[in-house]
Amino acid sequence: MIDSDGFRPNIGIILSNDHGQVLWARRVGQNAWQFPQGGIKAHESPEQALYRELCEELGLRPEHVEIMGSTRGWLRYTLPKRYIRKHCSPTCIGQKQVWFLLRLIGLESAVKLDACRQPEFDSWRWVNYWHPSREVIFFKRDVYRRALKELAPMLYADGNQPCHVHS
Repeated sequence: MIDSDGFRPNIGIILSNDHGQVLWARRVGQNAWQFPQGGIKAHESPEQALYRELCEELGLRPEHVEIMGSTRGWLRYTLPKRYIRKHCSPTCIGQKQVWFLLRLIGLESAVKLDACRQPEFDSWRWVNYWHPSREVIFFKRDVYRRALKELAPMLYADGNQPCHVHS
């Protein structure tokens, strides 16, 4: 499903632990790390897509997490020209994402990267809240910074956030 502007609707998942760290996952067979994310199907709400992707990519069910909040609107990124598949119709030029901040309330052992037939990730770890905004592939960095900045007050309600990374 691609909108009239060429953006694919998508959800992003920022899963936190009790120490304010976030789950950082490595794509299968690559040295590419990112937050779990996935497309929103035509019949799904963003929250329904969140739970489907959470199960497919991390093996987690709704009872394993608490939704702390989400971004107020779509955050968009455009793909570099070399990543655009011109032979596809309609042409997807990027993604528009609603980001969800979750807290893991189940056990870490519930995270199962092989919960589906074709796993997206082969490794994961907990990292500092701002680490992903520096390490994700270059064309996603602005969206990561914006999502993390908007959602940080929900995780750090006491105002005790880790140091912010400036662009």
